[in-house]
This record gives sequence, structure tokens and C-alpha cells, in this order.
Amino acid sequence: MVDWKNPPKLFIPGPVKVNEDVLQQLARPTLGHRGKEYAQLHGETVDMLKKILFTNQNIFLSTSSASGIWEASIRNCVDFNETVLCTCCGAFSDKWAEVSESCGRKTDTLKVEWGLPTTPEMIDKKLAGGKYAAITLVYNETSTGLTNPVYQISEMMKAKYPDVLVFVDAVSGMVGLPMHFDDLGWDIVFASVQKAFAIPPGFAVAAVSNRALEKAKKVPYRGYYFDFIQFAKSAEKNQTPTTPSIPHVMALNYQCQKLLAEGMENVWQRHKEMGQFVRTWAKEKFDLFCEEKYASDTLTTVKNTRNIVVGDVIKAVQAKHKVAFGNGYGKLKDNTFRIAHMGDITLDELRDLVSWIDDEIG
Repeated sequence: MVDWKNPPKLFIPGPVKVNEDVLQQLARPTLGHRGKEYAQLHGETVDMLKKILFTNQNIFLSTSSASGIWEASIRNCVDFNETVLCTCCGAFSDKWAEVSESCGRKTDTLKVEWGLPTTPEMIDKKLAGGKYAAITLVYNETSTGLTNPVYQISEMMKAKYPDVLVFVDAVSGMVGLPMHFDDLGWDIVFASVQKAFAIPPGFAVAAVSNRALEKAKKVPYRGYYFDFIQFAKSAEKNQTPTTPSIPHVMALNYQCQKLLAEGMENVWQRHKEMGQFVRTWAKEKFDLFCEEKYASDTLTTVKNTRNIVVGDVIKAVQAKHKVAFGNGYGKLKDNTFRIAHMGDITLDELRDLVSWIDDEIG
């Protein structure tokens, strides 16, 4: 039974630990979501997110996990007679391709072995035939701890394929990794708030380009809950088309204030320092699952070179210290484990965590 008075501190790749000051934002008195007070809260939050994501275009707040925006991007911006190219380098990028197919769209995949990056050269080769209307990318693949070279991919795309729409899953990348939405030329990028925003799960943030909205106007059967055109109409009034999770917006507003006060360059550097620390430890005691050049600054997937029983170590550390780190995902379950270093996690907390793991593995 869960000890609600003393729950484990989470270093899993999401949801990550949430600090008490953020939890207090979730407990504020609620607002009417069609009233002026909510509109002010919504507008302030969107304005801050535009600064955080470096965009002058559209920010949508969705009461859903980021998986909903997988579907939204496909249903809004890919017509039934068009084909989308889904790049796949791990469990979650694979799932996005499955979502595209489930929406009845023509879907091709560009697959690489888990732990390897999707490169600009690979994408260039696939797009050269001119058959694709859109491409899906994953900035930071949470299953493998790999960061794709999205800035280099974007430069290639802007130069050679400016008409192809670009959709980016940044679930474990947004806030923790650099992101300049307008300069990158992306059309949709999104994330859940339980990762680097360090807020409980159940809410998502999406940046959507003006040209993506124009495309959506021409695509039929966009559905109801994730219709970007309705999101845009509601956004003009600083509202959402359906009832939002107002406590999440309150917490998001609070976290955005903190991020901007810190400065995004400093936020990214803080995550980089945490990533470097965990990678250094992982290389000394085990190994990294992916090449260090592509290793993420928000989570590390550690290769279990010592053949420890990962589940037993996780249980032991949690029982003794009330902290939890993550098992490997899917087919990597027993061969890897994962440590998050994003959001409000600190270097000191990471030092404690790896020392406790060291105590168990000897």
C-alpha cells in the first residue's frame, strides 16, 4: 500500500519528482474556465511559454497526455491522400507511427536500431523522392536516452524540403533541452508537463505554426477534442475549446515564472551539468546505452554491463531511501536502467541517488 505521507521521490523518466511549492499551486481555489480570471491566467501562461519556446506563433494547452498531440498532429495536418514519414528510433517514436496508421493515414517509417540516432542524411535520402507531406521526429527518445540531432535535421529540412511539415515529439526534451521553435522551422512541437516542467501528469503543451493551422483548415474529419482550428478560436479569447485542468494551468504558470527568472540558457546548462554527472558515473560503473555524442541531458539510459538484477536494486534503494529510479523500457527492461535528471531534480539529489545505487551493487 502506498504511504501517501511519505511517497518515494521519483527519478524515473517521468513523472519526475514534484516539489512542495508546485503541489501547493495545484491546491489553489479553482476558477470558472469561461471567466475573466481564467482568461488572464491562460493568457499570462501562454505569453510566458512563447518566451520559453522562442516563438511568436501559437501555443495550445491540452488537458491530455502528449499522446493526444501525436494524434492531433496527424489528424489536423495530414490529409487522407497524403503520406507521412515517421522516423523511429525507440519505443515512443515507434508508437507515433502506430498512431498515424490508426488514424487511417498513409504511413511510411524510417527505422534505426534502438540507441542509434536518426541523421539528416537518412532523412534526406527518404525525402528526396518528394512523396511526403509531413515528417515526425522525436527530439529526445525516452526509452533509449538518446537525443536526435534535430537542429542539424532542421537546417537540412529548411534548405531542401521547406514544404514538408515537421512534427516533433519533445516530451522529455522541452524545457530541459534547447528549443527555438520559430528558428527551427517546425510546425508542431509538444510535451507533457510531468517531465522537465516537473508538474504531475495529465496536461500537455503544444506550439503550432501558422502554416500548420492553415493546413488544418483544408483537412476534413479532424475530430473534436483535438481540433486545432477550435483550439485557435478559443485561444483568441485566452480559453480552451473544452474544460481545462485549471490546477495544471496554475502550476504551469508558476513553473514558467521560475524558468524565465532563471533564464533558459541557464536552465539548459543546469540540465547539461546534471547529465554530465550521471553519464560520468554510468561510464565508471556500467556503460551508456547510446553513444555519448547523442546521450540526453534530461535522462540517462545505463547499459547493464554488470548484469545486476535491476528490479531488485530498484526495490532495495526505494525501501531504504524512499527514492525510485527507472527500469529499462520494453525490450530493454533487463538490459538497461534509466535515471532522470530533469525538472526540479538537483545535482545533490543525484549524488545521493548514485551513491545509494553503489551501496547496493558493491
